[in-house]
Amino acid sequence: MLIVVPDDNPPVLAGTPALERLRTIGEVRLYDSDATDPKILIDRLREADVALNIRGRTLFTAEALGACPKLKLISIWGTGTDNVDLPAAAARGVTVTNTPGANAIAVAEHTVALMLAVAKQLVPADQAMRQGGWPRNLVPQLRGKRLGLVGTGLIGREVAAMAKGLGMEVVAWTFHPSARLADSLGLRYVELDELLRTSDIVSLHLRATPETRHFLSRARLAMLKPGAILVNTARGGIVDEAVLGEAILQGRIAGAALDVVVDEPVKVDHPLAKSRNILLTPHVAGVTEEGMIGMATGAAEDVLSVLRGERPKYPVNREVLRKP
Repeated sequence: MLIVVPDDNPPVLAGTPALERLRTIGEVRLYDSDATDPKILIDRLREADVALNIRGRTLFTAEALGACPKLKLISIWGTGTDNVDLPAAAARGVTVTNTPGANAIAVAEHTVALMLAVAKQLVPADQAMRQGGWPRNLVPQLRGKRLGLVGTGLIGREVAAMAKGLGMEVVAWTFHPSARLADSLGLRYVELDELLRTSDIVSLHLRATPETRHFLSRARLAMLKPGAILVNTARGGIVDEAVLGEAILQGRIAGAALDVVVDEPVKVDHPLAKSRNILLTPHVAGVTEEGMIGMATGAAEDVLSVLRGERPKYPVNREVLRKP
């Protein structure tokens, strides 16, 4: 049994108990450099039975999957699966798993930190003071303000609980609303248009799929209140970045906080990097010691489950498991 980690860069799996668990059931080859070049990825996975994927920039295309005939499982460290051609994986009988709950608290905490930082204008205040200023900006308090959650998966639920602790009113929209979940979280599901038009802060928690590309389009961004703040810790492609930049430059919304953008890492000449009203962090919402250990352990446990013939905890393409 050959288990390949093609992209542990920067390293998160090396030296962990999760890696040692994997070594008890087969040979493990761990690469500490990028596998963004398709030829490099194929070369590393050609003989692999299992791929444990660390970085979302590693693309498991139909071509790559076709060149790896022994591959049975792709276990993803993290939540996002947009780097895997899921239909191609299903067609080849390759199970795909992820670890959506392992870093939920970390991402939720980062989301709330971004909300507070933008609302309280912490970065401009810090910069002004370092230049000899003493700014006295009038900033909003969050208690009593409305938070609109777009998506109520594991991360969105944690954000809801934290926002309720701050005294915010929480409304939400999702593809699959649940009255029971709404009751347990103390939130209310509303239509998307209402959420966008009435929320003081809009926070995105959707998966990146063809259906959610540019989910916040020009028309939907135009619905936001003039004083609204947009927070995105999900995936960059969910927002039409060009339109968002225009909206903030023209003062149509107050600001945004983005942990993710379409092209990462952000270039210095990126339009979003030039706006004073956009706070950027380098896709680190889930990067805590607890979150990283949880994701590594979860990914490894799914590998062990599949190889033992058991159902993994978080299968993404469940149709593969139903095949005889």
